[in-house]
Amino acid sequence: MTARPSASFLPPATAGRRHQGVPPARQPNERLLALIREAGCSNAGLARRVNMCAAERGLDFRYDKTSVARWIRGQQPRGRAPEIIADAIGRKLGRTVTVDEIGMGAARQPTSAVGLHFAADLAESVDQAAELWRSDVVRREAADATGPCAAGGAQVAPSALVEPSRDWLITPADTEVASASGPRVGSADVEAVLATTAALIDLDRRWGAGHVRPVVVHYLNSVVAGLLGGSYRETVGRELFGAAARLTELAGYMAIDTGLPGLAQRYYIQALRLAQAAGDRGFGGYVLAAGMSHLAAELGNPREVIQLARAAQEGTRGQITPRAEALFLAAEARGHAQLGDRESCRRVAAAALAAFERASGESGDDPAWIAHFDGAYLADELAHCHRDLGQGRAAQQRATEALAGHPPGRARRRAVGLLLLATGQLQEGDLEHACQTANEAGTLLRGLRSGRGSTYFADFRARLEPHRAEPRVREFAARWQSP
Repeated sequence: MTARPSASFLPPATAGRRHQGVPPARQPNERLLALIREAGCSNAGLARRVNMCAAERGLDFRYDKTSVARWIRGQQPRGRAPEIIADAIGRKLGRTVTVDEIGMGAARQPTSAVGLHFAADLAESVDQAAELWRSDVVRREAADATGPCAAGGAQVAPSALVEPSRDWLITPADTEVASASGPRVGSADVEAVLATTAALIDLDRRWGAGHVRPVVVHYLNSVVAGLLGGSYRETVGRELFGAAARLTELAGYMAIDTGLPGLAQRYYIQALRLAQAAGDRGFGGYVLAAGMSHLAAELGNPREVIQLARAAQEGTRGQITPRAEALFLAAEARGHAQLGDRESCRRVAAAALAAFERASGESGDDPAWIAHFDGAYLADELAHCHRDLGQGRAAQQRATEALAGHPPGRARRRAVGLLLLATGQLQEGDLEHACQTANEAGTLLRGLRSGRGSTYFADFRARLEPHRAEPRVREFAARWQSP
């Protein structure tokens, strides 16, 4: 017997306070952090280099790794320190680096809350989405950009993980979305956006977001923003908002895949609001369960994983197909698994499997945004659950099912599936096969630009650490050591 989430579910009442912006006192210095990563420097290593550069100038600096951590958190060192920090990083990179590039110039601005708000007003929601797209383009195009998202790429606002789901649940539907000003927008324009999105999804799955995300961001800013500001009748307007929501959700997923979870959070919130304008409650639930819930899972916030997945179920009850219901339940199961709650995970996973079985008996009812969720994707989700619960044999079984169903075009998904399989083999003590499987995943990842794939590979390598003395593990480590 399957169990359905309680119909009385709502996120905590404390989440109801709208996000009013990040406190202006101190903001994380994302530009400095990005350059440190690019240089391949540790905090301690950078501190040593800064002290050496200072000594060459007759200055006695005594910075350490804690000092660098404070700079990353937003502290601005005084005097000539910014200039010397820029010089130290520039020497490591082999090029000139300015104080503006390290986020310590006079033009540095605090992080804005753009994109973190679920707008109640339709016009405000359009403005907010367009500003998010514009500022993301600025962040990408200018090395010294100080746009609103420049310092928000890696930092996630914890309150805004769950709060938008409450707003989505209680905000009334937009009664009218038609627009009478601006260039004429028709159904063909909407079809072009949908076709472009489908092509970008295929490229992302095959090559990773590192190759594709810049195209998505520019298309949203240059084309979709213009269409939303145009003139369209009610039917076209709903379709246009739906198409914009789908592409914005894709941009959120790609932000995760390029190591920008804070930016992903903003994209997901705006995709949720655009879906509301489209009148598509089902896709709104998808954004919560397949987007924001998975983001919370990758950040290690299992309670938020469960809350977001349940909000998706609550807000779409009676309005989605069994296939979508299976996805929403699978997302919740992952939260229970991360918490180590085996019984709740087993119960919800069983409900997901039952819903998917019902979906298999129906034809033609699924919307386009859920059509990709096949047996391989569900097996992939369940493999994550078994991995997190330490159930190596079951993780292997589900990962094998997923790999059998994922075609070659889903290269990133196949790499993740191989690493789930390798982890299951490792959990069962099979070092030989675990390393062989992970080698296969590593070879596949070499052809991708995927931060998500790299994270899974790094997780597997960390799990090998207790076995580092084993010859097979030493061989694996030598093959994949960083250049």
